[in-house]
Amino acid sequence: MKKIKLLYISMMVMTLGLFSSCLDDLNQIPRIEETSETVYSTPEGIRQVLAKLYASLAIAGQEKGDANTDLGGQTYRGYMRIYFNLQELPTDEAIYTWGGGDALNNVQFMSWNSSDEWTGAMYYRIYYTVALCNEFLRNATDSRISGFSEADKEEIRKYRAEARFLRSLVYYHALDFYGNVPFVTEADPVGAFFPPRKTRAELFDYIESELKDIETQLPEPLQNEFGRVSRAAAWSLLAKLYLNAKVYIGTDKNTECITYASKVIAGGYSLEPIYANLFKADNNLRTNEIIYPIQADGQKITTWGSTTYMVSGPIVGAMVASDYGVQSGWGSIRTRKEFVGLFNDVTGKTDKRGAFFTEGQTLDIDDPTIQTQGYSIVKFVNKTSTGQNGSNFAEGLVDTDFPMIRLADVYLMYAEAVVRGGTGGSKAQALDYINLIRKRAYGNDSGNITSDDLTLNFILAERGRELFWECTRRTDLIRFGKFTGSSYIWQWKGGVRDGKATDNKYNLFPLPVADLAANPNLIQNEGY
Repeated sequence: MKKIKLLYISMMVMTLGLFSSCLDDLNQIPRIEETSETVYSTPEGIRQVLAKLYASLAIAGQEKGDANTDLGGQTYRGYMRIYFNLQELPTDEAIYTWGGGDALNNVQFMSWNSSDEWTGAMYYRIYYTVALCNEFLRNATDSRISGFSEADKEEIRKYRAEARFLRSLVYYHALDFYGNVPFVTEADPVGAFFPPRKTRAELFDYIESELKDIETQLPEPLQNEFGRVSRAAAWSLLAKLYLNAKVYIGTDKNTECITYASKVIAGGYSLEPIYANLFKADNNLRTNEIIYPIQADGQKITTWGSTTYMVSGPIVGAMVASDYGVQSGWGSIRTRKEFVGLFNDVTGKTDKRGAFFTEGQTLDIDDPTIQTQGYSIVKFVNKTSTGQNGSNFAEGLVDTDFPMIRLADVYLMYAEAVVRGGTGGSKAQALDYINLIRKRAYGNDSGNITSDDLTLNFILAERGRELFWECTRRTDLIRFGKFTGSSYIWQWKGGVRDGKATDNKYNLFPLPVADLAANPNLIQNEGY
């Protein structure tokens, strides 16, 4: 595997702020460099390393604004920015202005190859997080913590379950993006060796077994501090794994999806009454719906990726950046007309989720490099629910968390699994969940659907309306057989203005050519 730049653990964690109860502690700069022998010698040190595991999905470096980056190349953009680009830009939901300069044209035109910078960057960010989790699990062992108090030992056992969840999450992303990949755990040796290759089916089984094993080790739903995972996060990821099982292993597991979605729904969560509040600078208050967020903080978790990118990127043309809580717009991201067509109107007066910015913008995109072509829609903003700017308006760094897992997605997964023939649920219950989502969107019952309307095509469209720009679209389109091929064409699919059919090989990203050269156990995905 590509060599990862590893620094002393203390230098990686001590300047980060992840959890509300230890922000000040984690914001200190260390006076000396420490080794694992000293960092793991106290409960506080172990907690700080756990913070780094979570932070690896939020920031790309060890200093303010991603400075002193963990990795090189496009990985300095950070996990969430790369993840967004790979999940959204090849689909009908987004198009990028600066595709040439930022090397994103291959991604948004579905023409990448095994040397692509962005598909490689995602791969290396995934394995960086895997490496951090493995190192944590090697060190936070029962023998290492034997001298701690019983209360501290119990807490650290929960930390280990959280680390295993985070590793399962990024391995799930590897499963979804790359299929057959190298595999490493804390049981493997530290140092030079060739990681074995796991097939997609083997990795599916591993993720499933890990999540089932830790579900009772994690805190009950709503019982962990915000930003950390509970067993509801494990249940949600299992539901997502099962919903996509036909793609991953060739076998339907819709009944299992219903089982685990139902566990989440019974966990005490409820829909946030105001949809827009889920994507504002104080969305840390929306614990009723947000099950697991990637945290942001304009003062202490500072990055030009993650939600800073998602707030500033879609501000184009005549849009006023300060209306969205930032100093400037980047003119980067708009949406394609086929996504606009999912909504009955573009004003947001009917369905509040579909409030597009159209002033000075054309619906059609004749030239992707012109930011006034294509409607914009700003989902994430750096304004609070009371209209205040985020904490670091002056520097344009945002406070808005990214909801990696939230209840509405679980409702939609339940409904889809029912329609696909899973047992243990009912179409009547699925309809109720869908209409709860739509009642929030419309503000009344006018958007409610009937049982006859609840079809797979409707669910795919509703997932687009509810979850756009939340990094689900590529996976959803693949599951519905509409990402590659000719069954669904959108503007600039395949790199031509009116779109064209694309090769099915693009349902997977290629393994980086450098890793193939370095590890004889790996085999490139078909077609690359």
